[in-house]
Amino acid sequence: MSERLIKSNKIRIGDISISYYHKKAQSVAAKTIIFLHGFPFNKNMWRPQLEALPDHIEAIAVDIRGHGNSTSGHGFFSIDVFAKDLRVFMDRLQIEHAVLCGISMGGYIALRAYELFPQKISGLVLADTHSKADSDVAKQKRFDSIQAVLSHGRRPFAIGFVENVFSPASIEQYPDTIEMIKSSIRRNSISTICATLLALAARTDTSATLHHIEVPTLLVRGAQDKITAKQDMMDLANAIPNNQFVEIAGAGHLPNLEDAAEFNKLLSDFLANM
Repeated sequence: MSERLIKSNKIRIGDISISYYHKKAQSVAAKTIIFLHGFPFNKNMWRPQLEALPDHIEAIAVDIRGHGNSTSGHGFFSIDVFAKDLRVFMDRLQIEHAVLCGISMGGYIALRAYELFPQKISGLVLADTHSKADSDVAKQKRFDSIQAVLSHGRRPFAIGFVENVFSPASIEQYPDTIEMIKSSIRRNSISTICATLLALAARTDTSATLHHIEVPTLLVRGAQDKITAKQDMMDLANAIPNNQFVEIAGAGHLPNLEDAAEFNKLLSDFLANM
């Protein structure tokens, strides 16, 4: 897959400008996949997947509202708002159906999108994510993070975040990837970080939808993920009718970066067989 085929674009939808990477298919596209990044990252985290996908797959990686090079608009964030942005984005690009691939927050958005417009979703790839709302303890941790960012800025937040999302082996082995993620975090404004933390704390529980998911679903978890518990992902696997659950050994919360080769193989096989 040639990097030159990956183009950076912007499109105006509603009150925001959305920035996205677009890898057009070299022939008639068999499938379209849209990548949704985690918090507090951006579309750059999906470069290894965009570069590795077969040439007949149409692939898009978006910057969620307020992240990366997408603007914030009104500034009031929620998972619901992010999912509705995605719907308008798909309509503007005339995408009738797409596989949604979301990691962490991106998975929350994908599940909410399936609640809102299942007819436009042909498959799901859910990595290191789950369907549950925050507990009170988890909410308080988000509020404490907001206070820490307001008091000490983005740099300490970025350093602490990286230590949590990557496995110890990944931190040793992939310094360039670690720096890319730190840079992604620092590029966000303090208001975006705080608004997104509030959005995550306020998100709705999508568990009731899981039994109704009719599309093929791939579930991927880094075996050393310290953020998403294995049981939370097993609950997805036990509820979604047509799914495959895979753990990637040695990876933490971002297996698409920590073992890109294995993640890409799983993704390509899933797209070929769904």
